[in-house]
Amino acid sequence: MIALLSATGASAVAAQDYRPDFHPDQLKGPPAGAVNEVLVLGTPHLSNLDEAFQPVMLTPLLERLAAWRPTAIATEDLSGLQCDSLRRYPSRYAETVKTYCGDTTAANAAVGLDVPAANAEAERLLTAWPAQPTPAQRRRLAAVFLAAGENGSALVQWLRLEPQDRTAQDGLNDALVRRLNRIKDEQNETYLIAAPLAAQLGLERLWSVDDHSADTPDGADPAEVEAYGAAIMGAWDNPATHARRATDERLRSAMAQPDGVLQMYRTYNAPDQPALAYQSDFGAALKEPSPQGFGRRYVGFWETRNLRMVANMRDVLGRYPGTRMLTIVGAAHKGYYEAYLDQMHDVRVVDPEPVLR
Repeated sequence: MIALLSATGASAVAAQDYRPDFHPDQLKGPPAGAVNEVLVLGTPHLSNLDEAFQPVMLTPLLERLAAWRPTAIATEDLSGLQCDSLRRYPSRYAETVKTYCGDTTAANAAVGLDVPAANAEAERLLTAWPAQPTPAQRRRLAAVFLAAGENGSALVQWLRLEPQDRTAQDGLNDALVRRLNRIKDEQNETYLIAAPLAAQLGLERLWSVDDHSADTPDGADPAEVEAYGAAIMGAWDNPATHARRATDERLRSAMAQPDGVLQMYRTYNAPDQPALAYQSDFGAALKEPSPQGFGRRYVGFWETRNLRMVANMRDVLGRYPGTRMLTIVGAAHKGYYEAYLDQMHDVRVVDPEPVLR
């Protein structure tokens, strides 16, 4: 028994000491042709900002992002295809679908395509997309994107139309036009930052890269659900969290000042923020001592989600080598995005500070 324990202990020490010799982040090519560049913009969720926020306050930010000239923009939205997949597993994903997936029924009926067929049709249309599409072609593509569950991309096409051409034709009925006009003004970073920027830069679509396939139901035992919530909230009650909240309050109180929102983005994208977020949130949860491992479950979900989000971006970069991608995501994801993206042989992560000056 003593020998077995000693061997087990030695194995644990060896596992802790082992470091792989293969480091993908150090093997960057150079590739043939232009490298893929990714600028990760950590953002507050605009829907959580109070009435002091006005969309016009985003203008200095939009000007700086436009000057970087991304050729693709990724957003923290679930793709229509993932939502279609999650809908087929309601015992696990019913709440996820309710929270994150819009209803495409009306758009599917208007264009006569379900979500997978509409995605295939959008790809087909863009493959043969003319340099100077007609208003009818843009309206048709907007309708197809709505049916595909890609509202952000539909809005890009809508914004690329002249105001007089934003009419109910070519697959867009009155209800779909009302939807596009409504989301155009919705307080959401996809609709107020990504879509207007894409339209300004002459891009034809956005890329929805969020992933909630690691979601699980809360569970049937109310006591365990309550205990889980209490454990995570307790872990979050720490000095780093208090510091982050104080910074948020200061930034939000200054939003109406000249460049107040731009300063918020500069702060959220400063080099020290990912470590502070870790100390406040995920690192604190990792040390949470419950015997059920509530904190470790939470961190496992978080890492899985970020890995899959980055994989969705890598898929786009692999299909279109030489892309300059702007990816817009809640600020807590930023450090994980950059760390995981930096592992990719054919990706260079861009410093946001010079872009936001």
